[in-house]
Amino acid sequence: MNIDWISKLRHLLQVMAFCLVVATLQYAFRPDRSYATPVVYSMFIGLITWLCIDLGRDLFPSSAETGWPKGIAGVALVVGGIVVGWFFGNLVANQVCLYYGFYPPSPAPPGDGNEFRNSVLITVVAGVVCSYYFYSINRSSYLERKMGEARRQADDARLKVLETQLEPHMLFNTLANLRALISVDPERAQTMLDHMIAYLRATLSASRSTTHPLQAEFDRLHDYLVLMSIRMGQRLAFTLTLPPELAQLPVPALMLQPIVENSIKHGLEPKLEGGRIDVSARREGGELVLEVRDTGVGLQDNNGAPKGYGMSHVRERLGTMHGARATMDFAAAPEGGTRTIIRIPAGA
Repeated sequence: MNIDWISKLRHLLQVMAFCLVVATLQYAFRPDRSYATPVVYSMFIGLITWLCIDLGRDLFPSSAETGWPKGIAGVALVVGGIVVGWFFGNLVANQVCLYYGFYPPSPAPPGDGNEFRNSVLITVVAGVVCSYYFYSINRSSYLERKMGEARRQADDARLKVLETQLEPHMLFNTLANLRALISVDPERAQTMLDHMIAYLRATLSASRSTTHPLQAEFDRLHDYLVLMSIRMGQRLAFTLTLPPELAQLPVPALMLQPIVENSIKHGLEPKLEGGRIDVSARREGGELVLEVRDTGVGLQDNNGAPKGYGMSHVRERLGTMHGARATMDFAAAPEGGTRTIIRIPAGA
């Protein structure tokens, strides 16, 4: 049983404040008696009732999820707490008032039926009001948690949909390249097929989660670039730079490959002599910076917008996982070609 003692302390202070309000109202109707008298009775009755209800609810297994017992158990807890609080609260308060000489020594002097009824009525009303207040707070917290879980599940499902859209896209392109290579160079086609099997095996493993270590992302990217270099030959060169201290940082799975694929398809393939792709990672303050740079044909009347099916999905996945904390900038590189820079929280 895990008890949030900070919340219990906050509830205790709220109950004490409520008891003071009740005592003040009682004193306003009976200014002939000492103010200490209603304070003592209100405090002891209220605090004992609170102890029974707020601490007692954690003893019910049905309150583990919502913070409040379900069904008849919740009603019985409130009724039992009020009865115990009134009886023992009066008992203790009588002794305190008698010891300090407060008037009267009992909220229900012999023969004073009105005083007795008022005491019971005030205790019942106050107990029900406080119980409903705390029930509402717990209910609201429970609903907020469930909404948060639903949002996270929806985001996970959305990411899975995006991943399943990206994977066939890459697979179809690779199979088309493999088909073209079979008739030209069967031996290279066999090597390419072996690398594709290894790549798909790694992809299947990564698909079980929405994030994985940056090292896994770079390893997966290396497999993809090897596949492409078999098809393009000397027209494709690449470097992958990953500092060891960044290797285990979690990143969205299948994030860099669509960007590299975009650089090859729209940057290097249209260029007769091909070019190179450089992928690097670095830390800047609290951000992880991932950069993909190519020496391709550059922006061709594209208004600075990234081409390719996968690029828009990468941007959408970043927004789904990190919101405004993640950015993706696509622009012309100073030395020619293009560069894409992604920034995400380094600890996310």
